[in-house]
Amino acid sequence: MWKGILLVLLGACSFGILSTIVKLGYQEGFTLGELCSVQAGFGMLALWGLHFLSGRATRGLKNKEARTCFILGSSTGLVSITYYQSVQYIPASIAIILLMQFTWMSMLAEWLIYKKRPTAIQWAAVAFILAGTLLAGGLFNGNGFHLDWRGIGFGMLAALFYTTFIVVSGRVGHSLTPVLKSAWIVTGAFIIITLLFPPTYLWNGRFTTPPLWVWGLPLALFGTVLPPFLFSKGMPQTGVALGAILSAAELPVATIAATVLLHEVITPLQITGIFVILAAIVAANLKKPTAAPAKSELLNP
Repeated sequence: MWKGILLVLLGACSFGILSTIVKLGYQEGFTLGELCSVQAGFGMLALWGLHFLSGRATRGLKNKEARTCFILGSSTGLVSITYYQSVQYIPASIAIILLMQFTWMSMLAEWLIYKKRPTAIQWAAVAFILAGTLLAGGLFNGNGFHLDWRGIGFGMLAALFYTTFIVVSGRVGHSLTPVLKSAWIVTGAFIIITLLFPPTYLWNGRFTTPPLWVWGLPLALFGTVLPPFLFSKGMPQTGVALGAILSAAELPVATIAATVLLHEVITPLQITGIFVILAAIVAANLKKPTAAPAKSELLNP
């Protein structure tokens, strides 16, 4: 159990530091398309490499579910694009809070699509998540009114695309190994990103000077390689309910990283809002131990 807890926490921490890495990449002069593309490209190569090294290279390659996962990857590509675009306009500590709105969006989607009516506890959790978002966004201390609305819009779009991925991914790809499923998904993400942002860095010299690949390695490692592995190993030991609670650690980790590395100012009211959001997530999952999809099937924006 404790080993599983540690693995899931490490996976959540990996997701949590992504927005800070992207923000630092912007400060070095790299663009949205370059950072998204190099992350998906390195991640795709690493996951396919792990799959072929596993000795199961011929298993699942012609599975029809692989095509579904490939198509599903377009949603994760759009999550990366919109989330990282949000980070361009607003603080990373606020962008992660907007992304966390997928917690109640996915609940509503399950209700509308699969007729799974939320419980009273879940409705209460939604109310607290929204209240915590207002606090964490700095609305009550005046900071929220100064946020760029483009950043807020892209952040909510990222949450919407992430909701799409979560709702669908939990129902497809069960015959594939976690690594193979992740490889197909990231390949789909790389294709959609490449169509929107052609990888000109491969021939204009920016891949090596300045060294874009230096930023691609940590983005791929913490965004597409480590989390699937850590969650696939840890979730069976913790269970879905506890795993969902532990995976919410990406919110405080993202906030701490933004404060320490980006020197973003976090007020006591914002800290209170973050704790309100975390408490709501914990309460909802304690009362709903089997409804949330395993986070081992999720990939980052």
